[in-house]
Amino acid sequence: MTKESSAIAFVNARIIDPATEYDGPGSVIVADGVITDVTLGHATPALPAGIRIIDCDENALLPGLIDMRVKTGEPGHEPAETLKSASLAAAAGGVTSFVVQPDTDPCIDEPAMADFILRRARDIELVHVYPAGAATKKLEGKQMAEIGLMAEAGALYFTNADEPIVNSKIFSRVLNYANGFNALIAHRPKEPWLSEGAVATSGEMAARMGLSGVSPLAERIMIERDLALAEMTGARFLVDQVSTREGLQSLERAKAKGLEVFASASINHLMFNEIDIGDYRTFFRLDPPLRAERDRLALIDAVSTGLIDVIVSNHTPEPAEHKRLPFSEATPGALGLQTLLAALIGLHHENDIPLIDLLRTVTQNPAQLLGLAAGRIARGAPADLILVDIDAPFALREKDILSKSKNSPFENRTLQGKVLKTLVDGRIVYENT
Repeated sequence: MTKESSAIAFVNARIIDPATEYDGPGSVIVADGVITDVTLGHATPALPAGIRIIDCDENALLPGLIDMRVKTGEPGHEPAETLKSASLAAAAGGVTSFVVQPDTDPCIDEPAMADFILRRARDIELVHVYPAGAATKKLEGKQMAEIGLMAEAGALYFTNADEPIVNSKIFSRVLNYANGFNALIAHRPKEPWLSEGAVATSGEMAARMGLSGVSPLAERIMIERDLALAEMTGARFLVDQVSTREGLQSLERAKAKGLEVFASASINHLMFNEIDIGDYRTFFRLDPPLRAERDRLALIDAVSTGLIDVIVSNHTPEPAEHKRLPFSEATPGALGLQTLLAALIGLHHENDIPLIDLLRTVTQNPAQLLGLAAGRIARGAPADLILVDIDAPFALREKDILSKSKNSPFENRTLQGKVLKTLVDGRIVYENT
């Protein structure tokens, strides 16, 4: 690993760039932290003397991934994860930018906390780390947080993390205020009373396992309320982790009306279903809980049609003492930064979704939603790039997990898509040797 920035030419690459819809041969030159030249086709560009040349051997050169939903333990719960350990995992997984959820301790509900995250990321010098600001003070859903000041301090969007804002008047105020300066508001669609105490999706599987279940309608009810308020206020609104077929139907109707609404989905809900909890393995204890296969297939279809705009890892590190418990008592959450790209490549192979369409959900789309210049391969764009052997298999072992916590549902599974190099601002921050 090196932190020096120098001119590098990537030649003989397969460039995949959703922003330009290009998937084909080419070369890219980076210098001084930005992309200075892109040559499409098989022609080799004129290279200045002394430049470092990397022969990509026809491997894929992609924009670095942007993960909009990441939890870390810092500040407050550093034994679970630090910003540095999360950044190491991100770099190894090809994620060059990620957004930290505000449910830290103290939570990110004021400008000083947003500034803390940005300063720590600069000190670490690995990947770009940005804060998401709390929509309400202390995430309690009672009083709007300092959204405007946090936006000035660098918060990219605003959310109550996993805590729904139950009070519709408060939530409408948040949307109205955010609309004044075009801020993006994200909200988890979880009707709290129906969801209370639930650890699985209601149905035959939960009943057979003796687990408390929640109906998929709990998601739809809150989505319908949120979309109605978004329509009333005209705010930019993101449905945070839609996970059910019913929720997708509500979203589709809202988009058909022309509302400025978007949706994310967790990679876990695209890869796994409720059957995976069958052995009570707590690495599959998630929030929202894993759904039926019909919901998973509906999510995959929504990604392929563009109904879902963004795929997130929902990286949630939890130490062993929070997971080595009975299923109902275990803390929900799973790692995802290091495996997000490989899981997307798995979706490509298993479901015949064009890889460029899947990559759009973790590059171009989040960049546009967040107002970032990254997520594309173009002259003048930040040199945030990853070189990937798409077909290379690898088994994820516990010793290979760079997060401080080890709660990965992909542990001991064979995945495809090995990250060979990760560049951030033209610096090589990860090399697979």
